[in-house]
Amino acid sequence: MNLVCDCSQDGGRRLQGSPRALYKTVRHRRDAARRRARYIERMKILVIEDDATTGTYIARGLREEGHVVDLVSDGREGLVAATAGGHDVLIVDRMLPQVDGLTLVKTLRGTGNTTPVLFLTAMGSVEDRIGGLNAGADDYLVKPFAFGELSARVAALGRRPQAVEQETTLQAGDLTLDLLTRRVTREGQLIDLLPREFALLEFLLRRKGRVQTRTMLLEGVWDLSFDPMTNVVETHVSRLRAKVDKPFATELIKTVRGAGYRIDG
Repeated sequence: MNLVCDCSQDGGRRLQGSPRALYKTVRHRRDAARRRARYIERMKILVIEDDATTGTYIARGLREEGHVVDLVSDGREGLVAATAGGHDVLIVDRMLPQVDGLTLVKTLRGTGNTTPVLFLTAMGSVEDRIGGLNAGADDYLVKPFAFGELSARVAALGRRPQAVEQETTLQAGDLTLDLLTRRVTREGQLIDLLPREFALLEFLLRRKGRVQTRTMLLEGVWDLSFDPMTNVVETHVSRLRAKVDKPFATELIKTVRGAGYRIDG
């Protein structure tokens, strides 16, 4: 998206004066950036910003502070780069081509990627901020912004203890669920699941060996905090079994009478 920020420390105004004065101003800013860099832990940062001016400005400022910066200009490329891992912080615009920022972050969190994310965007309403944070972002900064504040927020995210990244595949016996490709296989055979069936299987696999009650499944898979008084859980478990258990010799999904369901393996 277009730049809507204060992209220089002089408030965006054109520098004026003699060449000597301009040189002193530029040198002063460069030296100030170097002094700040002494107190900032070096990180590898991925900037996903489609506006070239904004992206270049952010990347240059972060590099002056000693960080290693990767800059990409669309959401699809950004998702690939973020999924590859190795970054300490992600700076993401929300209005991106190919894949929007909200979808990008939700996808990352869905695969267990815990890299800290800072949304940097012109979408600044309360609803926008809540939506961004609920999608999985760790911080939210609205344009126009001051680079000093951006730098401080990035540094704060970098100081947070990192959770151990979760696996991208879940398994039970010879059944494998790939969270990145959203493919399910058993004995090497591809199993075609509907979205709700996939979510149900993922929920059970993440809690392998533990009984999941009907209430737990309603809350975790259907996001319902009440009993709809239907057999929706039983119906979906039956459909899931028909695909992942019945064609094979070993039954993985068990019914625990009077309690719920459990997946073994």
